[in-house]
Amino acid sequence: MSDANARLTVALLAVPESTASTLYGMYDVLASAGRDWDFLVAGRPGQSLIRPLIVSADGRGFRAVSGLRVEPECALDACPAVDVVAIPDLMVAPEEELSGRYTAEVEWLRQRYAAGATLAAACSGALVLAEAGLLDGQDSTTHWGYCEAMAARYPKTRVHPNRALVISGEGRLILGGGGTSWQDVTLFLIARFLGTEEAMRVARLHLVNWHDVGQQPYAALTRGRQVEDALIAKCQEWIALHYDEDTPVAAMARLSGLPERSFKRRFARATGMSPIAYVHTLRLEESKHVLETTELPIDAVANEVGYEDASFFGRLFRRQVGLTPAQYRKRFGALRRVLEQGERRAPAAPPRGRLAS
Repeated sequence: MSDANARLTVALLAVPESTASTLYGMYDVLASAGRDWDFLVAGRPGQSLIRPLIVSADGRGFRAVSGLRVEPECALDACPAVDVVAIPDLMVAPEEELSGRYTAEVEWLRQRYAAGATLAAACSGALVLAEAGLLDGQDSTTHWGYCEAMAARYPKTRVHPNRALVISGEGRLILGGGGTSWQDVTLFLIARFLGTEEAMRVARLHLVNWHDVGQQPYAALTRGRQVEDALIAKCQEWIALHYDEDTPVAAMARLSGLPERSFKRRFARATGMSPIAYVHTLRLEESKHVLETTELPIDAVANEVGYEDASFFGRLFRRQVGLTPAQYRKRFGALRRVLEQGERRAPAAPPRGRLAS
């Protein structure tokens, strides 16, 4: 390890688009390794086994996108030798152009990787590694909302949308998926360098749950797809209300006034999906809501969203969502109930613009 006390040094790369909660969350969890367990159970603080460092291109303070002030500890050219570089997630749009934005950071990452450092990225932070070319020919992941754009912009990387954690580059590239995947990345780093037992202590301290089911159950199957074709947009609006029709594709074709074969080609060209795949995503998204909010039997849920064959619905749901309908209901129905109870018990909010007395 890289300093005199044999502590693991982890540089946290900060840019103006960094999410401050992830940046400082990673900092605090890493710094707690070796230090806080003994303090909690024996009343005496231990020695932190990790030295986290916030670094930025010029080392100057800035306001992150949330408005929180970030004070880096050093500039890239003054950063000491590090064992690990971690990149928190970025508040950028999935389609946003990043080319040329992080020139200094990209070059520094290449140098650190060539020097033997392990590189880790949480969520959309993976885009910076991709911009550096370090994911070329490698398996990768990022937040499910960014996967399509990342695969299109960086076609040399193999993007796995369903996985919450990907280890690549002979073990020196570690990528987490969704927003709180920084916890998975951080625990993995602690386990890799300090051992499983220390990682388990940290997980217990911070009540961290491993995202063992991946990203699929959390993903919105239907995401906004820009459609410039007004005719297809009209069909999309119609199917959003009539997805449970018996023959939805034929119905959309009739609405379009096109022969069915021509309609299918035009729909796929406009949306990137076949009409029937689009219908399935709408139905499954609605079924998730029904499973969360009702106690309807699974076959009734299937029928509610347009499937007469409940077994087909179950297989399709499992393939697309990563859980069976019953498993999804157990995981997310319980969460919704707890949140709704909290909402009902909350005191009424004061009128906007008025201070509470």
